[in-house]
Amino acid sequence: MDAKGRVSIPAPFRRVIEASDPDWKEGLRPNIVIVYGDSGQDWLEVYTMKAIEEIDEQIEDMQRGSPERLWLEELMHGQSIEAQIDDDGRLTLPQKLREKVGLTSEAFFISAGDYFKIWKPETYQDKAGSRTRKLVEQYPEDFDPRSLLPTRSRG
Repeated sequence: MDAKGRVSIPAPFRRVIEASDPDWKEGLRPNIVIVYGDSGQDWLEVYTMKAIEEIDEQIEDMQRGSPERLWLEELMHGQSIEAQIDDDGRLTLPQKLREKVGLTSEAFFISAGDYFKIWKPETYQDKAGSRTRKLVEQYPEDFDPRSLLPTRSRG
């Protein structure tokens, strides 16, 4: 991360972001949404526009006024900002977001399909690594986590 808070988005992520923005075309900057969450969330989630549209549709299907819908509306709409990837493939993270998750000079990216997470490297090692270790401990030593994937229908 540079002094202005810009992080380079890996090229494969940029292609997904561009393809998932219905308003993007060559010469325009692709749009994304950064979800920063409440004070307990110490990572950033960066969503493609298509992913945000799908989440918005899922929220619309929830019971209006339910605590769960209100919670998701607050998270996905009230604790997020829209941003763009610049012409050099960089995302500028606002200072308040950098400070919130403790980013100073390095950022760690984790892909999750149609979104990715940005962590302070040390926080990722401490929190996500610990969470994964706890999950792994529930299974036998030779367990293959790919066996958890659902069976896909072939058609």
